[in-house]
Amino acid sequence: MSELKARLQADMKSAMKAGEKDRLGVIRLIMAAVKQREVDERIELDDAEIIAVLDRMTKQRRESIAQYESAGRDDLAAVEKAEIEVIQQYLPQPLSEAEIDDLIRAAIAETGAEGIGGMGKVMAVIKAPMQGRADMSRVSARVKALLGV
Repeated sequence: MSELKARLQADMKSAMKAGEKDRLGVIRLIMAAVKQREVDERIELDDAEIIAVLDRMTKQRRESIAQYESAGRDDLAAVEKAEIEVIQQYLPQPLSEAEIDDLIRAAIAETGAEGIGGMGKVMAVIKAPMQGRADMSRVSARVKALLGV
């Protein structure tokens, strides 16, 4: 069993004992998403794959927040924000803007990418080290800016 999965299970038990219903609900959602992917693909996920699941869950909630706020449903947006806070406890430390720029510049130098045509190469190189540590939509915009697109 992966270290992250074991941590999730331990935290689920402690949330049950402490009566933290909201936190417990989010942890159960995470465990369900991990289990679903394991059943679908007939594999046991390692920490990197679990981080990818958590990253996808965070992205879905950010999109929901934007939609709820545009519809004036701040109550629902607050629930999504609370869920993101719990999910982020299991993600690696986020990268700073300077670290993101350094990784992008190194990938551009490594691939020799130029213009919009090289964007896919750069994104392929930086995706793994940035997974769960940066919002990839923001990273994509930054790559475009650094490639001069």
